[in-house]
Amino acid sequence: MPIVLPPDLMVSVSGFRGRVGDPLTPELVTALAAAYGAFLRGERGGRSVILGRDSRTSGPMLAAAAGAGLASVGCDVVDIGIVPTPTLMMAVRNAGAAGGIAVTASHNPAEWNALKFATAEGMFLDAPGMARFRRLLSEEIPRTSWDQVGEMTRDEGAARRHLRAVLDLPFLDVAALRARGFSVALDCVRGAGGAVMSGLLDRLGCRVHAIGLEMDGRFPRDPEPTAANLGALGALVRETGADLGMAVDPDVDRLSLVDESGDPVGEDFTLALAAAAVIRRRPGLVVTNLSTSQVVEHAAAAAGAKTLRAPVGEINVVRRMLAEGAVVGGEGNGGVVVPALHHTRDALVGAALVLQHLLDERLSLAAAIARYPDYRIVKEKVAFPREELEAAYLRLQQCWPGADRDRTDGLRLTWPGRREWLHVRPSGTEPVVRLIAEAPAGPRARALVKEARGELLRLARSHRDAGAVASG
Repeated sequence: MPIVLPPDLMVSVSGFRGRVGDPLTPELVTALAAAYGAFLRGERGGRSVILGRDSRTSGPMLAAAAGAGLASVGCDVVDIGIVPTPTLMMAVRNAGAAGGIAVTASHNPAEWNALKFATAEGMFLDAPGMARFRRLLSEEIPRTSWDQVGEMTRDEGAARRHLRAVLDLPFLDVAALRARGFSVALDCVRGAGGAVMSGLLDRLGCRVHAIGLEMDGRFPRDPEPTAANLGALGALVRETGADLGMAVDPDVDRLSLVDESGDPVGEDFTLALAAAAVIRRRPGLVVTNLSTSQVVEHAAAAAGAKTLRAPVGEINVVRRMLAEGAVVGGEGNGGVVVPALHHTRDALVGAALVLQHLLDERLSLAAAIARYPDYRIVKEKVAFPREELEAAYLRLQQCWPGADRDRTDGLRLTWPGRREWLHVRPSGTEPVVRLIAEAPAGPRARALVKEARGELLRLARSHRDAGAVASG
């Protein structure tokens, strides 16, 4: 029977995500996992699929449902338990598996969950791959016979192998880091990072002061590691006198930083500092997305590197990194990708590289940040009908006729001489439109977002009024 996707299920290169119970049910998860198993067998011919999850309370239920779906089409399921998403991606590639499924809604609130689909390369499905998979959903999924049902096994060592691989990176001087002995405050928000993040910092010789290590999925705050959500971590830094604070999201692919005064420094600096540590040892290109701060470009340029941009979405950044041979990349949400390790955002890599940069420069985090231009980046969300976005883009272009335009991902307007930009795009993880703007310190970035939001709301209101007149 074809799979009918509920209209409020979020579908993008970030996976299939929704609120647990409505629209994301175990029945839907089983069907989607079966379809993905059939897709992998058709494209790759392999049987082995790696399955992992974050710590959400719905995780055991939905992982069991996904495993059943995979086994029903003849896939052998290797369950690696509660692990960071980058751990799963690395396990898929290193095991030579046909693919993988991560049961995680990443930074979304606890009532959400999702399926993220990994390919044999240890990367997420890109847009063409997702289009092929979605076409399969309209077909009858071929279930296997009783004697061909897939086996289900456990692998408890994936996280340990991931941790060892990070410590073996040529960009890290582990002995020097251990001798330095940073003091780090850590917030894992009761997600999948509880064991691995503290384990990494221990091995790097850090004195760790931690909150949120319990991996029970009962997030004590909004799990997205934005500045507004890091108050408890800032307080922990001040209480313990730590050199810096680190916060990760529930599936440990994003890292945010708090300086020695307990003040958040902005997620974009995670990539900027990590990239500087890599380029110091291996010169090359940096790739980031269209919504990332210009501070990454400054960090790369200071190390003699050029920065290229790609549409938002990890797989879009990774595809461009591979095409251009970039040595480091990621996104301004705190995600760092180092191809020498694997091809996905990884908070463990980000944490180690940030510490390495501070060691290299012999600077505190606040002093390292102070060397870059003082930008203000403003991010807001607005409810707006997606079917009216093209009209919205046209309206915004008319508002700012002198701006340079980039339509590869929504609409990005730039004013290079003024070092300002505005990006308007539909979210791939929430039913909202994102408005992101950046400008030198001052009110300009907020003014850009305010004006763009006002134009969207006026356009939506005019469309509602026109619809009411037509129906009347």
